[in-house]
This record gives sequence, structure tokens and C-alpha cells, in this order.
Amino acid sequence: MADNSSGRLGEQYAAERMKNDGYEIICTNYRSRFGEIDIIASDSKYIVFVEVKTRRYTSYARPVEWVTKTKQNRIINTALMYLSEHKTNLNIRFDVIEIITGTREFHVIEYNHIKNAFMMGW
Repeated sequence: MADNSSGRLGEQYAAERMKNDGYEIICTNYRSRFGEIDIIASDSKYIVFVEVKTRRYTSYARPVEWVTKTKQNRIINTALMYLSEHKTNLNIRFDVIEIITGTREFHVIEYNHIKNAFMMGW
């Protein structure tokens, strides 16, 4: 499991990568009473709510596997709160970014941006 410092570094790394890939970073660490969204970004079609999962190389599961249904529901409810405060005509999407690091320091071994990682269950 990632500690707070590697988690924060992972979020910063993911935001920079997203900027380089043409996304506009709207905000990071958006909080509501339901939870937190690591990154809120946009491109020409979507407002993207991103959960960043940073894990060490020795972890037994893929980082995306830690985004449980409960976590997804918290993210969805937080996104709905954000959308109630910030109107948009863009479609919405929920992504997960996996970052796998070395075992002793923050050295990115793998970066995986999973688009449409989950959806709202209407």
C-alpha cells in the first residue's frame, strides 16, 4: 500500500502526465462530504474524474483493484456534488490512473491511464 507521501507524489506525477497528454487540470484533491477526487480534468469532450492509485512494485494486486465498488460510489457522489456546484456541458468520465513505483524511492516503473474505468450505475 502506498504511504501518504508516495500517494501525493503519484497524484502530482499523474497530473503532469495528463497535462502533457493535452488535458486541462481543473483541480486536484477536490473534497466533499462523500469523499475526495484526486484529479478533475477536461479535454474537448469530457470532464474527467480521476482516481490515482500508487503502489510499490512488490504489491500483490494491480492498483486499480483497490478501487472497490464502495470507493467508486464515493467518487461518483463526490463528482455529483462537484457538478452541482460547477455546471458543464461536457460528458463525464471516470478514469483510474495506476502508478507502480520502485520499492525504495519514488521511481515510476509503470504508468497506466485507464479511461472509463467505471461508470455511474443509474
